[in-house]
Amino acid sequence: MKRLSLQWRITLMTVLLIGVTCVIMNLLLCSSGVYYMDTIADSLQGGGTVILNEGGTASFDPQRVAPDEELTIVVDGAQGRFRTTNWYITAAVMLLSGVLTYFVSGRALKPLRSFASQVEQVQLNNLADMRIDEDVIPEFRQLSRSFNQMLERLNNAFAAQRQFTGNAAHELRTPLTLMQAQLDLFSSEHPDVPPEIAEFLALLREQTERLTRLTKTLLEMSNLRQVARNERIQLAPMIEEIFTDLAPLVEKRGITLEADGDGVMTGSDALIYRLIFNLTENAVKYNRPGGSVRVCVTQETEKLLIRVSDTGCGIPEKYQQSIFQPFFRVDKSRSREYGGAGLGLSLVWEIADLHGGSVWVEESSDKGTTIAVELPTQQSTKP
Repeated sequence: MKRLSLQWRITLMTVLLIGVTCVIMNLLLCSSGVYYMDTIADSLQGGGTVILNEGGTASFDPQRVAPDEELTIVVDGAQGRFRTTNWYITAAVMLLSGVLTYFVSGRALKPLRSFASQVEQVQLNNLADMRIDEDVIPEFRQLSRSFNQMLERLNNAFAAQRQFTGNAAHELRTPLTLMQAQLDLFSSEHPDVPPEIAEFLALLREQTERLTRLTKTLLEMSNLRQVARNERIQLAPMIEEIFTDLAPLVEKRGITLEADGDGVMTGSDALIYRLIFNLTENAVKYNRPGGSVRVCVTQETEKLLIRVSDTGCGIPEKYQQSIFQPFFRVDKSRSREYGGAGLGLSLVWEIADLHGGSVWVEESSDKGTTIAVELPTQQSTKP
């Protein structure tokens, strides 16, 4: 029963209620009808010829006695036919009521389906635009009002979170820059320090650079929604530029880069560049030495598809939905080795979502991984 839809539950309960009512009414009608038939048969015994059939049923035979000026009544077999007809009528009424209840309840539940459809469209980037009309039937008015208030609270909470992240990253950027400058200055003024001090300074410089990259990424993520998305972007030249920027890392790991296809879309040139750069950089970093990375662009009528494939060791299926969460890393030791903070793919997801697209792991095995990004060619007019 728990797996049935609300419409089927209403239908079954209504049919059950009508069925019980019809059965009770049928029994009462049969009892009343049989009683009056017996009364008629008893009254006939005094005025005409009454024949007792098998089973003790009394009937009046008009063949043996001529009818008088009043009325000739035949009772033979009427009780059985009366009961059978009543049960047929009961079954027909139950079937008809079930069909009518199903369609009527479906129409009555239409506002609930509309509500569910609107809830499914709620995303992080459209909380402010997904308010539900509160001028509905009374049963849904309080639900709509509560849902709108929940959206407003969530929108305020996410806005406060983004503001806090941006402010924190902004405040951290200055002291980190100063620390990095002081470390560089100390290293240049004291080139002949003992090995243990040199190792300590290198560790400090490495962690400072890591924190600097982290604050830069956090600032970018907090300011994404202020970036204009009205530039015309051609992807093939952008991908070639990304390959050039990644050349030192590619040569170090012996990776082969390949590009295929082209596409044109409207959006933020800087953000789309960062999206493809992050995916390609991840594919290079977590690839096998001597492997390959392929970036394929497929242009369609109203959207384009970007696939970034590598020949790495793959992503376990249980992690494929989690890799786009902030600070999530499948292999933390390898992420620390390459200086990752777990925000690269999270930024990719944010950029794709901001452009009205989506990103997912299309395929992954021990032979490699393919991450796909779907983006609309034209941006919505909404800010």
